[in-house]
Amino acid sequence: MIPPHHDAAFAAAMEDILAVYARPVDAARPLVCFDEAGKELTAHTRPPRPASPGQPAREDTEYARGGKANLFLACAPHLGWRQISVTPQRTGVDFAHALRDLVDQAFPEAARIVLVLDNLNTHRPASLYQAFPPHEARRILDRIEWHFTPLHGSWLNIAELEWSVLSRQCLARRLPTQERLAAEVAAWAAVRNQAHIRVAWRFTVEDARQRLAHVYPIPEPDSGALTNY
Repeated sequence: MIPPHHDAAFAAAMEDILAVYARPVDAARPLVCFDEAGKELTAHTRPPRPASPGQPAREDTEYARGGKANLFLACAPHLGWRQISVTPQRTGVDFAHALRDLVDQAFPEAARIVLVLDNLNTHRPASLYQAFPPHEARRILDRIEWHFTPLHGSWLNIAELEWSVLSRQCLARRLPTQERLAAEVAAWAAVRNQAHIRVAWRFTVEDARQRLAHVYPIPEPDSGALTNY
């Protein structure tokens, strides 16, 4: 999405994310990018026909709807790691449980997880207090360093790159049930994790100041520096 013109909040949030990406890799503070999306569950009403000599694979345009599922995707671009969990919905409580899994299962030895995510209304520390007793919510919060992409700036989240690959390689087909969806995305993630496929982010703060100069407002003059004669 095209960033807005002269938006100080956008510029500040963008530079924060880019500064996070420029940090040296730190095993004690892994960078994790988080995002979520929905998937419509659909099934074939007639068996598809496989490819044969001189004939491509075919499937009927008619399909049966099976509802929707939500996918939470977390990826650690420096480590070549990603994980996807499938849930029936995407409430704040679901988000809170996904964060607890990151803290306790994916990175139990990390001092803090440096978390990049967008501004969805459920992506807030308050969601942890909806899901858990105060002491548990606080324990999880103390293990997370939060960084939000700016509005109209979800392209700054490296997780968007993983979604693009996942959509092309795994989701662009009919998957009839939540169980089948979970099995397929887990298999996809396992293959990429085994290959340690990393993401090298090259867009820097300096690049942003040159290529997105229209985003930065013109600084107001320092009134204290003016002298009346």
